Amino acid sequence: MKTDRRKLLKSIGLGSMVALNPAASFAKPKKRTRFSYCLNTSTIRGQQPGLKKYIEIAAEAGYDGIEVWIEDVKQFISAGNDPDELKKLIQQHGLRVENAIGFAPWMAADEEKSRAGFQQMETEMELLAAIGCKRVAAPGIGAEAPVDLMLAGKRYKALLELGRKTGVMPQLEFWGAFDPFHHLGQVLMVAAVANDPDTRLLPDVYHLFRGGSGFEGLKLINGKAIEIFHMNDYPGDIPREKQQDKDRVYPGDGIAPLGQIINDLNEMGGDKVLSLELFNPGYWEKDPLEVAKTGLKKMKAAVNSAL
Repeated sequence: MKTDRRKLLKSIGLGSMVALNPAASFAKPKKRTRFSYCLNTSTIRGQQPGLKKYIEIAAEAGYDGIEVWIEDVKQFISAGNDPDELKKLIQQHGLRVENAIGFAPWMAADEEKSRAGFQQMETEMELLAAIGCKRVAAPGIGAEAPVDLMLAGKRYKALLELGRKTGVMPQLEFWGAFDPFHHLGQVLMVAAVANDPDTRLLPDVYHLFRGGSGFEGLKLINGKAIEIFHMNDYPGDIPREKQQDKDRVYPGDGIAPLGQIINDLNEMGGDKVLSLELFNPGYWEKDPLEVAKTGLKKMKAAVNSAL
């Protein structure tokens, strides 16, 4: 009888493994993260080309999308242009408006200031929706140290509800040199308190470094919690605490562990938009198309090297 049993198990081979673990035969290989590339207009802001030219440069340089500043959109509209015209212009150039940068004080602890911030966010979200933008940065504007992270989480939850109403989802952002809200740990706390499936974080290479967060914390984030990631690099000859936005350099031209960062973004799953965000006055003195092309080339080189 024992011999018969051994023969039976041997004959069914892999089938026995499937019977014991049905998932074994249906397990799918992990889908590789798809990276796309975006130009944050701050990168060529110093040349002051204007919103229309930003769009043309991003398209000619070969980007998939553009990350606009809300004040530029407002100026474009106030000059007599229609939001629908802007939407068509962007589409005609084969671009997506991946995100927008604004500064509404929604996180303020003061109820009146926060209410005004929410009103500003709603107006700006409606404008962004009209041009086809589905995301907006939500930095901790209005926050004062020490931040009540429980209250901030409740504020962010309300902001996400506003995002669902308007169709433009807020991406929780932190700035490394902004003492009230500068650390990835604070962001994760606020996100946990919000307890919302639409929570999204907006990290930045420079801000992770400048605020002392480091990069290991990215391993704690999974799935689609990060859709936009600001790409840049930082020099090694300036102390961390003294670095400023203007010190950012092209990806690969500094000492950031870009290989580790890109691999962690890849491992967490979900498509990722890598947006080049620089404020370097040296780059602002150069031809904006050259700067845009160089930045895209260096971002792609960093991804190819890492993966």
